[in-house]
Amino acid sequence: MRHLLYTFFIFFTTLGFSQSSDSLTQSNKDVSVGLVLSGGGAKGLAHIGVLKAIEQAGVRIDYIAGTSTGAIVGALYAAGYTAAQLDVMFKAVDFSTLIQDDVPRRAKTFNEKDESIKYALTLPFDGFEISFPTGLSNGQNIYNLFSKLTSHVNHLTDFSKLPIPFFCVATNAENGEMVLLENGYLPRAVSASGALPTLFNPVVINDMILIDGGIVNNYPIDELRAKGVDIIIGVDVQDGIKKKKDLTSALDLVLQVNNYTSVKQMQTKIKDTDIYIKPDIEEFSVVSFDDAKMIVQAGFDAANLLTEKLDSIALQQTSSAALKPVPHNNEDLYIKQVVIEGNNYYTDAYILGKLKLKTPATVSYSSFSEGVNNLSATGNFDDIDFRFVKDQANQYTVSFKVLESKSKMELRLGAHYDPLYQTGVLLNITRKRILTSNDIASLDVVVGDNLRYNFNYYIDKGFFWSLGFKSSYDFFDKNVSIDFVANDLNATSEFPVNKIDLQYSDFTNQLYGETLFNRIFLLGIGVEHKYLRYLSETIGTDVNNVPRTIFENTNYVSAFGYVKYDTYDNIFFPKKGVVFQADTHLYLFSQGSNNNFEPFTILKAKAGYAKTFFGKLTGVFTAETGFKIGSSSTSSLDFFLGGYGFKQVNNILPFYGYEALSLRGDTYFKIKPHARL
Repeated sequence: MRHLLYTFFIFFTTLGFSQSSDSLTQSNKDVSVGLVLSGGGAKGLAHIGVLKAIEQAGVRIDYIAGTSTGAIVGALYAAGYTAAQLDVMFKAVDFSTLIQDDVPRRAKTFNEKDESIKYALTLPFDGFEISFPTGLSNGQNIYNLFSKLTSHVNHLTDFSKLPIPFFCVATNAENGEMVLLENGYLPRAVSASGALPTLFNPVVINDMILIDGGIVNNYPIDELRAKGVDIIIGVDVQDGIKKKKDLTSALDLVLQVNNYTSVKQMQTKIKDTDIYIKPDIEEFSVVSFDDAKMIVQAGFDAANLLTEKLDSIALQQTSSAALKPVPHNNEDLYIKQVVIEGNNYYTDAYILGKLKLKTPATVSYSSFSEGVNNLSATGNFDDIDFRFVKDQANQYTVSFKVLESKSKMELRLGAHYDPLYQTGVLLNITRKRILTSNDIASLDVVVGDNLRYNFNYYIDKGFFWSLGFKSSYDFFDKNVSIDFVANDLNATSEFPVNKIDLQYSDFTNQLYGETLFNRIFLLGIGVEHKYLRYLSETIGTDVNNVPRTIFENTNYVSAFGYVKYDTYDNIFFPKKGVVFQADTHLYLFSQGSNNNFEPFTILKAKAGYAKTFFGKLTGVFTAETGFKIGSSSTSSLDFFLGGYGFKQVNNILPFYGYEALSLRGDTYFKIKPHARL
């Protein structure tokens, strides 16, 4: 009797387990499992927590489908990374820098280092009509990082051949149809799947303009089922329909419109999902990257609620061979050559110059990425696609495919104040490709208390000698001490005043050539014409009985040369880097009121070093000097120190603690050590 009861117990227990497991239990079969990961911006980091729980349960993933952030996480997992590795990588990422394509200052060319700090707003201005860019970011930083992380599988063009087969979806912006991306270049496909409109520029693949896949299919379960998997685990990190109080930005509105369709579709898709996981992340937004730790944990907690089901699946799978660990990404790359396609206007030399890349050469991947970002930051390319091809000797050929921008003109705006020039509104028009493929013309006009302009025409030849022409006019009107013009007054002249109103104007034209030396030093030489005039209406009378004294009214011609080295990460508040600049002007001729002119030379140099200690304390040390060699008959080009924040013209230099133009001499030496937290 006891044996009979035992037999009935085993029978009913087995039957009950079979019925409760429903479709998840399939006898005598090694079940295959597909994983679908939805998009959701920062909320997609919850996918990492879910993957941790899946690994912990011992479930083998046989196919992955993803959209947007789900495509990013899914592709990396499919490429062989573990959930723990993904957790470490994503926590170390500065998402603000990653999304904004913020190019480190040290990576920019010398001209772009100066230009980038001047303007608050840049807009396309072709045909003298203001338009707006297609996205706030090119997504270049994400593309660069993803290319590095997947370098060990970049030889695979069929995504089903990855350690775990994978595909993602994007939206064809032209017709609104879904595009299944299951072959090609993995970083390119993932970039297209996550190209959220207004935030990222579209990605072109096979002549299709692709944008975020979540617009048409944010949970590609049907496409995954078609791959023949037996069981589908789905992770849903999508937003629901928001209330009025939560619609506070343009991005919120874009996502809300997209959610109308996806929320309706999910009603059916949830039913078709064998194990549906919905992390509790409503309190977070699509840009809550600073809350990555909590979002990952929310994903882990949600998956852990389904431990029994996950364990049940694992019991129905045979053990598979362990995936090979992802090889360590070598930071240094030996690049033997660069192949460039798609450039009709900009030469190879120009592109290589922006990349700061001469081949063959060994460069770090971070330096290479900075060069790519610098090329992107020029605004001359709507798309930059690159791929590393490694040969048997572990040497790389980098294949670039670029899409040149059709936009040729930009309008830039800015505002400025300093004690010397006072208030000013900066208007800039920049025009590219005027006479040659690599040229650029830029005109700044400053309207305010003192009118001035700056024009620059530049033919950029990259590593070869580039040619340029500059023309500028600067004017200011300021009260200065009578001592300021003491050297310009007749020794017998006496004026019963302490201060005078000085009107100072400078008109300068330069023709110059410059080149990069050893990829980091900028060398330049040129010739200069300068018309210098300053006067005061406070004292004296001129030859025409006009109540004014003209102290200087002379044209000068000089030859000059300079060298620059600059790795500061920030020009105003550097935390690290070195800067060195040296400049020499040999004044050869003059014509005008300076009748005592004799040739002379002015040399100037500046050196600075910044370093951060203990994570927060930054020390900066700078030293400057300038001196005159030769005749002292010309004093109008002496060094004038004082003030801060103004554009340096001639030898008028800032010096904290004194009002502008307070100190004057033919030699100066300045040391400035300081520290800050």
